[in-house]
Amino acid sequence: MAKTKTTFFCQNCGAQYAKWQGQCNSCKEWNTIAEEVIQKAEKVSWKSSENPSKRVAKPQRVSEISTQAEARLNTKNNELNRVLGGGLVPGSLTLLGGEPGIGKSTLMLQIALQLPYKTLYVSGEESAQQIKMRAERIQPVSENCFILTETKTQNIFRNIEEIEPDIVVIDSIQTLHTDYIESTAGSISQIRETTAELIKFAKETATPVILIGHITKDGNIAGPKILEHMVDTVLQFEGDRNHIYRILRANKNRFGSTNELGIYEMQGSGLREVSNPSEILISKNDEDLSGTAISATLEGMRPLMIEIQALVSSAVYGTPQRSATGYNAKRLNMILAVLEKRAGFKLGAKDVFLNVTGGITVDDPAIDLAVVAAVLSSNIDIAIDKRLCFAAEIGLAGEVRPVTRVEQRILEAEKLGFTSIVISKYCKIPKQNFHINIIKVAKVHDVVHHLFG
Repeated sequence: MAKTKTTFFCQNCGAQYAKWQGQCNSCKEWNTIAEEVIQKAEKVSWKSSENPSKRVAKPQRVSEISTQAEARLNTKNNELNRVLGGGLVPGSLTLLGGEPGIGKSTLMLQIALQLPYKTLYVSGEESAQQIKMRAERIQPVSENCFILTETKTQNIFRNIEEIEPDIVVIDSIQTLHTDYIESTAGSISQIRETTAELIKFAKETATPVILIGHITKDGNIAGPKILEHMVDTVLQFEGDRNHIYRILRANKNRFGSTNELGIYEMQGSGLREVSNPSEILISKNDEDLSGTAISATLEGMRPLMIEIQALVSSAVYGTPQRSATGYNAKRLNMILAVLEKRAGFKLGAKDVFLNVTGGITVDDPAIDLAVVAAVLSSNIDIAIDKRLCFAAEIGLAGEVRPVTRVEQRILEAEKLGFTSIVISKYCKIPKQNFHINIIKVAKVHDVVHHLFG
């Protein structure tokens, strides 16, 4: 148990002493000094003023709790709104993580400049001049955005009390430090403490706070794992820095779905929203090339048409190479084993390279059939019709398995002008008039027979 802290006060004039003495040095009175217990100030108080009267929470029945939908602040960015589930919730904490140089600060500054609300952008990494240069490149005129270069939380809260912003952006949480913890900025205790202060501020004032977080080499957000538990929403900003496209995913969201996806295009003037990602994920070629197949995949509620590229060549060295970009390499090995065992294709002595165009990573099992088609097309050097797409999973027995929400995939393919789609025979499709030819297959043999005769 912690020791109670006491000190000695003169009852006459209020002078303070470390130990008891007979006479007060200030007022010269005798026997007026008494021992008193002093209480430590509340540690995570973000307000400089005296604490107001607080309401004590009372238990409520489930039936008595109001189910009114929480109001959301529109961020004027459709992709971010989609990922957040409709906009920023007042009093919520959002954590945005991503690799260095991927565009986290650019995205947050762009949103801060576009917002119609009073926004405070706190930067602990860049000077005000650097932010100004970036802001002029993105959006030259903004009256609602305030820039503050500060790392101490007490000074930040002092400025917040003066400005009273509607939204606060912190860049980044690893640079903040507080007086209550004596350790360096970025340490586990500092991150935990500063986040707790920001949570207390956000919940008491119903102000949404957006935190930018660094990541480790493993791709996890730097600092304690409890940081992700404390916040309401965790967003991951990813992409290949050699590609111009960036993807925003929700790893955790207390106010919406975690399956949603936002796509941006990196430009000199900031990040452009990509409203129809299928157009960018399919390469534009005039001539028919072998080894390419189009797959109808789903990311959250959004259907995407993705191009799969494969290259099969004879192995120059003894051990054949297997390489996959944007696709699980173990799953590729499994599909090649199925093709060798169940379909009779001798791919064991050949190099196989697979690529998902656009620099994105796909986990949807529905692209298995497109992988099979692309590999076989490259192996026998026969091009697949560009107006044909695939949506099915491949099992170990060589069977073509059904996938979820196939109707949505068919409608997306139809909308983008595809004439045929290959799906599993066992898919349950509602009886409606699709303006697209639906080809149903049961085994890999059926796919080979249909594509190459």
